[in-house]
Amino acid sequence: MTRAKSYFFCGIGGSGMLPLACIVKARGARVKGSDRSLDQGRTAAKFDFLKAQGIMLYPQDGSGIRNAEQILVTSAAVEDEIADVVKARAIGAPEMRRADLLAELFNASRTSIGVAGTSGKSTVTGMIGWILSATGRAPTVMNGAVMKNFIGPETPFASALIGTGEAFVSEVDESDGSIALYDPDIAVLNNVSLDHKSIEELRTLFGGFIGRADCAVINADNEEVAKLAAILPEGVALTYGIDRGSAYLRAESLVEAPDGVAFTVVERSDGGRADVRLRVPGRHNVSNALAAIGAARACGVPLAAAAEALAGFEGLRRRMEVVGHAGGVTVIDDFAHNPDKIAATLATLHAFPGRLLVMFQPHGFGPLRTMRNELVAGFVDQLGVDDVLIMPDPVYYGGTTDRSVGAAEIVAGVSAGGRHAEYLPDRVACGERLTILAKPGDRIVVMGARDDTLSQFAADLLARMEG
Repeated sequence: MTRAKSYFFCGIGGSGMLPLACIVKARGARVKGSDRSLDQGRTAAKFDFLKAQGIMLYPQDGSGIRNAEQILVTSAAVEDEIADVVKARAIGAPEMRRADLLAELFNASRTSIGVAGTSGKSTVTGMIGWILSATGRAPTVMNGAVMKNFIGPETPFASALIGTGEAFVSEVDESDGSIALYDPDIAVLNNVSLDHKSIEELRTLFGGFIGRADCAVINADNEEVAKLAAILPEGVALTYGIDRGSAYLRAESLVEAPDGVAFTVVERSDGGRADVRLRVPGRHNVSNALAAIGAARACGVPLAAAAEALAGFEGLRRRMEVVGHAGGVTVIDDFAHNPDKIAATLATLHAFPGRLLVMFQPHGFGPLRTMRNELVAGFVDQLGVDDVLIMPDPVYYGGTTDRSVGAAEIVAGVSAGGRHAEYLPDRVACGERLTILAKPGDRIVVMGARDDTLSQFAADLLARMEG
């Protein structure tokens, strides 16, 4: 990438597109973009933020593609029939996938730190970014979620951090296979479980990713990850685990609370120890913290400094984020959307009293076809006998897709498994049902991905109960 280049991001409001556009703009390139959500009048604040960065926005009708010198950047969600794509091809403008552009920046950096896995990527990326920032290393960070530590008056959508240091920290995506593009100096692999692809495909993609790294930070608690680590050359793997004595970094003496978790991290090489106090709850965040400490240690950050920095980590937007309390009911906004993420959220919440009223909005029809059985089994296993699951139709913004498996099929399976589940096609009706069901002591959990309006939905629920 050179400063003289001009990029047009089609779908610029996407969680992976917005931070990349901001990084490219900050590095001196000309950036413009379009988005279907902008045309539909949704999430206006996000687009106001982009305009404030000096990024010109256009309708997604091809009008922003002006000449063949512009490079059209698209995500996997952008279809060939979209007018911007049609126009770019008609005038001979070059095209790049979002992942190709990100990989180009990532691979060119002096210290590239890639975070992969089915779950926890965004949190670990944010933790690493915060540790490196807090210890004076000024990293560039590319995240798919807003990092609360970096929110400010000029950066309300802080999913990117523009740094002057050598480190480039980014989560990398396996869902479209683009993880194969990245050549990390430090590779972090949190876990491997079913999500967008089969386990066999995931083993190949994740195995190749850690195999290209100089240092692979590996979750020894995950069976699939441990198998992949076993074939790495000696000295490449830096393992971590909870109460796992053989791991290079291990957590012990866990103490959980509703709003955080404390533990002691022990380093095997010299027996070094440091106390960690997280402001985000759950055993899964202990694992995330160990991954971040491992990456930081690979960058030369002392163990005590990494542990101290994590005490200031504020978390990410939509990761078990408490929206507020009203009438004895707590409303929580959460990004969980695959079996592992959902299980982690429900297990964390079930560690403390209170019925769960869960509204899960699937992020597409494709994932439901892939994960149908696992989602059903997960909800049956993780929901309590008094909990209630409510599901609307999957988020759908148009385009062609196989809609043979929807929310109704998931609800039917969960109900057959003996748990209370309801299918209400319209999300507004789901909100009304939740407010009717809610009683003091309950926790309403709004779950789902790839739909920024879910946060507003959660806020509206809280306002309704306050009124």
